Amino acid sequence: MAKTAGQKIEMPLGVVVRKTPGVTRWAKWNWSAVAVLPGAAPAHWVELRREGDAVEYHAATLPLTLWATDTEAYLANLSDSSPSVYAVMRDEGPVDAPLSMLLLTASPYEGQDYADNGDDIVEKVPMPQGLVAWVRDFALAHHEHEAFVKRRRNRERIDLQEDGKGDARIRQASDVYRTPNRGVL
Repeated sequence: MAKTAGQKIEMPLGVVVRKTPGVTRWAKWNWSAVAVLPGAAPAHWVELRREGDAVEYHAATLPLTLWATDTEAYLANLSDSSPSVYAVMRDEGPVDAPLSMLLLTASPYEGQDYADNGDDIVEKVPMPQGLVAWVRDFALAHHEHEAFVKRRRNRERIDLQEDGKGDARIRQASDVYRTPNRGVL
């Protein structure tokens, strides 16, 4: 089910996407990722269920890759009230698919990075309990706590140098931005 290679582990997850009618005239359909299927077989927009105008599809099967260096992010995700998988999709899908499925991640930090670019759609999908246990076991096995080290302040005096004296090669008694003498015209 899951394959491992040293500092990472992968599991295939199927992404279930729901299509519902849009609520505005500018968006005919609303697409949202609603579930993940751990250990799913490969699929390409296979219809799973239809209820009126709402249709659910098994859109794609992508690997969920956990990295040993990202355990802090996974633990932050697991401490949330609803641990989630972040599905990253793009509206520039191929002709035979409405959306292009890019990535699945358990890192909320990586999900935020994709949400910030503005081109991608990032959906927060609740993790099934078995997947929560799998992510937790990996994170606890590979997590290394980093002690907080406070940055020390540089005590160098920077107020000893005066700015605004003009060219240092020319001797002047005062600031170059002084008002001119009243007697000279």
